[in-house]
Amino acid sequence: MISNELDWNDLRFFLTVARTRSLTKTATALKVSQSTVARRIEAIENSLRANLFAHHQTGYFLTDAGQDILKYAEEVEERILLLASRVSGLDLRPVGTVRLATAETLASQLIIPALSRFSARFPDITLEIITGVNTVSITRHDADLALRLVRPEQNSLKIRRVGRMASAVYGSETYLRQHPAPDTLPLDRRGFITWDSSYNHLPSAKWLSGTYPNAPATLVITSVVSQIAAVKASLGLAVLPCFIASQNSEMVEVIPTEQVFAEDLWLVSHADLTASTRIRAVADFLVKIIAEAQLV
Repeated sequence: MISNELDWNDLRFFLTVARTRSLTKTATALKVSQSTVARRIEAIENSLRANLFAHHQTGYFLTDAGQDILKYAEEVEERILLLASRVSGLDLRPVGTVRLATAETLASQLIIPALSRFSARFPDITLEIITGVNTVSITRHDADLALRLVRPEQNSLKIRRVGRMASAVYGSETYLRQHPAPDTLPLDRRGFITWDSSYNHLPSAKWLSGTYPNAPATLVITSVVSQIAAVKASLGLAVLPCFIASQNSEMVEVIPTEQVFAEDLWLVSHADLTASTRIRAVADFLVKIIAEAQLV
């Protein structure tokens, strides 16, 4: 908890150092001397009885205690800006950090390619993308938002279905030409790029083992990104998301999505953060690019 003795000015110094990682830049931004910034940070740390920053040659970096305080400080900042906006009638620009948890495939193929547009519109929002959502808990506040392919069960979360990701079986033109098969038996004498056994719980692995349990494996790997590269290298067939495969002209659909599967996309957030303008900005951005990718 933040001490009752701290006021907004204290938090303003803390937030600016956390974002700039520099006493000099903070002093410039807040129009005070560098020594004033140092004294204010020292006073905050003394008040909290904790070291909030580790000082290195490359700058000031948040300690674990600092990371904890950052969440509270940004909430206070958000409320002050929201109050100021309502009082003055101004549409203040959202600021702060938003932590987004999602699958590596969605991050690299959907979100990151569109981020320049988001940054141009919201330059004061820092987006932190965490891949590998199995190890990230929204409930524990490890992230502010999550874009997931599995619907969480917790009732305390705000959960919204925002799209649907279809998958199909693909192969490269070269591989299909080198391994011809009749139209009635499209997998005849053709092998699959498959998942390692530790990933047997994934929908694509389940579909392949359930539908074609005896399909020969030409390569076993542990990521969709590697599977895409392997298909491009003409090493075999793979079950891939359609929105990714459709971006590669050399990939050919061998078995259509109607015979494979599709997964719902869920946008998950904390119920107590729905009023945050920076959270809403990221959420609206995700919904927009999902619609643009026709994942609906």
